[in-house]
Amino acid sequence: MKAIWNNKVIAEADKDDLIYIEGNWYFPPDAIKKEYFNPTDKHTTCFWKGLASYYKVDVDGVTNEDGAWYYPDPTPSAIDKVKEDFTNYVAFWHGVQVTE
Repeated sequence: MKAIWNNKVIAEADKDDLIYIEGNWYFPPDAIKKEYFNPTDKHTTCFWKGLASYYKVDVDGVTNEDGAWYYPDPTPSAIDKVKEDFTNYVAFWHGVQVTE
């Protein structure tokens, strides 16, 4: 599967390596092309997954502020619920297209 922003593939992995949670595909940390990602100061809290951190995505001069998020330390109960450890797996929104 691929994540695409500004006509550039910013993450790519086999579907079997992704984790699907609440309508979002989470890519393994090593599947993202790190040159396009910069951490931001934004954080949100999910009542069951814990504290989320965000990346801005920069491709060819076009920035998607907070276009990707991840959980650096998900709650143990969330890992139990998902049945997989999704620590640092990256999901996308704000116009990033995820396709097969």
